[in-house]
Amino acid sequence: MAIIGTPPTGEALGYAPEVTEKSSGDGKKPRHAAAADGSPQRREQGKSRTGAGDGGLPNRGGRAEADHEVVIPLTPVDGEPDEQQGRRLRSGQLSALMSATNQRPDLIGAIRKARENLPGDPSFGDPLSLSGPGGPQTVARAAAGIVGISPSAAKEIGLGALQVWQAMLERVGRGKGSEPVTVMFTDLVAFSSWSLTAGDEATLELLRRVASAIEPPIKDRGGRVIKRMGDGVMAIFLSPDSAVRAAITAKRQLGELDLHGYRPQMRVGLHTGTPREIGGDWLGVDVTIAARMMEAGGNGNTMLSNATLDALAPDTLAELGCAAKPYRRSRFAAPLSGVPEDVRIFRLE
Repeated sequence: MAIIGTPPTGEALGYAPEVTEKSSGDGKKPRHAAAADGSPQRREQGKSRTGAGDGGLPNRGGRAEADHEVVIPLTPVDGEPDEQQGRRLRSGQLSALMSATNQRPDLIGAIRKARENLPGDPSFGDPLSLSGPGGPQTVARAAAGIVGISPSAAKEIGLGALQVWQAMLERVGRGKGSEPVTVMFTDLVAFSSWSLTAGDEATLELLRRVASAIEPPIKDRGGRVIKRMGDGVMAIFLSPDSAVRAAITAKRQLGELDLHGYRPQMRVGLHTGTPREIGGDWLGVDVTIAARMMEAGGNGNTMLSNATLDALAPDTLAELGCAAKPYRRSRFAAPLSGVPEDVRIFRLE
């Protein structure tokens, strides 16, 4: 509603038909009927209200003051056409429908099922698969911080795309190793006992020297150090011959190391298989077998499985001046856990 006061001039105000001085909702009859033609009666009423000249009421600063107000109904400023309101309603309904569809458990389950047929790890997106430094892992971790951990169809579609990206970068088939690799584990013999008496400074100095002795042969022969584990490392080779050559060279260089009369010894375990690369790490039974080969090394032996021995070129051991002897566990020694019964162990001499 707009409220307009009587003009301060002496001119008479003409009213539109059916317009009164007060709103119809005040419960009272109008004091004057509005004349559409500006009749003398209406002009006379206007004069009586404004008074002569421009004096008006003396206590209003010389301005005339009306004793009534004219009420004119107007359309609200913030009103919207029905068509625009309809568009907003349809937009809200569409947004609600999309949100509900995105959270449907059956749709989420169907997308997860479809991801099993895509290249790469179908479980990509869990904490284990996102722990590495790779591009897909970094993107997925950033996305998880934005969309949260709640399951949704859109999230599964995004993880599926990152899964394929990861597979292309890591060159794995359907989430499994498509090519065999040789896994190497190394460990220093009795290192923990020595470090307790040697102190931190001597321990750090020894670890630096050990790394300088054993890691260059690994890299020079195409190996990749996956992680360092205190006094040992885990490495991956695409060729079992390169892994054996790296192990022999690393042990030879380590034998020249002497720190205040301490000469460290290193045991090595090798196994060839098809582990899975997940989140920058390698996991699977084949990794466990390689670790158990190293544990069987005792006081500085190099151990390898029959899978690695069978994959070697016929003349590799002869060139290195080595021979593989079957490993016989002591009668009282505990069996190696995590190693299948058909895996045979050999020692390089």
